[in-house]
Amino acid sequence: MPELPIHHYLAVGAVLFALGAIGFLARRNLIIMFLCAEMMLQGVAVNLVAFARYRGNLEGQAFTLFVITVAACEAAIALALILMLFRAKQSLDVSLWQSLREPHQEPIVDEEPLPPREKEAPSPVLTLSGLEPEHREEKSHV
Repeated sequence: MPELPIHHYLAVGAVLFALGAIGFLARRNLIIMFLCAEMMLQGVAVNLVAFARYRGNLEGQAFTLFVITVAACEAAIALALILMLFRAKQSLDVSLWQSLREPHQEPIVDEEPLPPREKEAPSPVLTLSGLEPEHREEKSHV
């Protein structure tokens, strides 16, 4: 099987990194931003493995294992933080977290703020098992 040249691997790594950077900068949802950061790390890992294979040593592959390990630890911590932030504000929109900035920094104002959330209709309540629902007498029109 013919071996692909290194520039094919580097192109795939660059595309992964670029898509991750664009997604990170363009989105406001914390989970999407987190996934885009992970995509950027995977693009770097592809490039490290490609250079290691091209040079014929295992240093890039060993470094990639460390990058993947750190990314897994970061994923666990980031998801826990995202859960805590969601519980506090009931939203994953980054613009709601102006209170986390440094004290001397000016707040960032969005050009197009998100519309306010509509209140959800209450969920229907089901009858408990074993109890009969109340019957309503219907009036018949004669």
